[in-house]
Amino acid sequence: MVDLDTLLQELAEKGGSDLHLKVGEPPIYRIDGKLVRSEYPVLKPEDTRDLIFPIMTDAQKKRFMDDWELDISYELSHLARFRINVFLQKGNIGVAIRIIPIHIKTIDDWGLPQVLKKIALLPRGFVLITGPTGSGKSTTLAAVIQHMNSNVKRHIVTVEDPIEFVFQDAMCTIEQREVGVDTLSFARSLKRVVRQNPDVIMVGEMRDLETISRAITAAEMGSLVLATLHTTDAAQTIDRMIDVFPPEQQHQIRLQVSTTLQAIVSQTLLPLASGKGRVAAFEILIVTPGVRNTIREGKVDQIYNLIQSGGKYGMKLLDATLKELYLRGLVNYEDVLAKASNPQEFESSLARV
Repeated sequence: MVDLDTLLQELAEKGGSDLHLKVGEPPIYRIDGKLVRSEYPVLKPEDTRDLIFPIMTDAQKKRFMDDWELDISYELSHLARFRINVFLQKGNIGVAIRIIPIHIKTIDDWGLPQVLKKIALLPRGFVLITGPTGSGKSTTLAAVIQHMNSNVKRHIVTVEDPIEFVFQDAMCTIEQREVGVDTLSFARSLKRVVRQNPDVIMVGEMRDLETISRAITAAEMGSLVLATLHTTDAAQTIDRMIDVFPPEQQHQIRLQVSTTLQAIVSQTLLPLASGKGRVAAFEILIVTPGVRNTIREGKVDQIYNLIQSGGKYGMKLLDATLKELYLRGLVNYEDVLAKASNPQEFESSLARV
């Protein structure tokens, strides 16, 4: 049977993003967003166990046996790091693996919006990078932190599950904490992180009310807090943060968010029309006094108009970015329409071109 290192090396060589191991199927790669079955034999129940258990510590094996799921990281020297989720499906072990490049690319290397450089140098506040699973949120966050690391002297603390990109100190001092290894939970870590004198706190994922609440509080106390959410645009992100709280707390949270929020960057990936590679589309909200008033008054539906008229601040609607990509011939019509926030209005705007 093939070993895991060989499969991971092939994933990297093929330019894939993910590897899936499932009983009853051969190993499956995700390349340019599409699932591609390998030519290896179909995996038996003992195969997935034999592939993944050798890279797990005894403590990780125990956590998996107790919890029936586990997030870990793994590295092949000089090739890549990997984020691994181990789980049970139909009583058998399943594995989903995401590749993470060892070399951290910059904002310019990725061709990310230049306004991210200004966002990276903000002294304090709350910045959210949002998008569906697999949209490149971690990559964007890493590029933002790398920009800080090259330009300013800051103390950065990250809380991740698991650690993905590994940073080397340059101008910044960067401490990376992994849930389950260095801390018991996101919320518990955020409760005490302010005592570590951080200039910047990066939260790998805001999963619950307590984590969101502590992240907002940390931003109120003067740190720049970077975090991710699985939301598709700026307005939905604000609603999601506030709606997770009980009704009697929502007015206070709305006030806190209106005061601390600095920017929301929402992103999604689309396959290139050439069939090889993918390209990112972004929605960018920079929080101006007008945006703060809108959040405070609970009129989040007006956010779209404020983004549309906020080009001079670096703001842009997702649908405007999608339209640009399509008119440049980079992506197919069906793909941009599927990602549009308002498909009917998007179709109408293209008809007017």
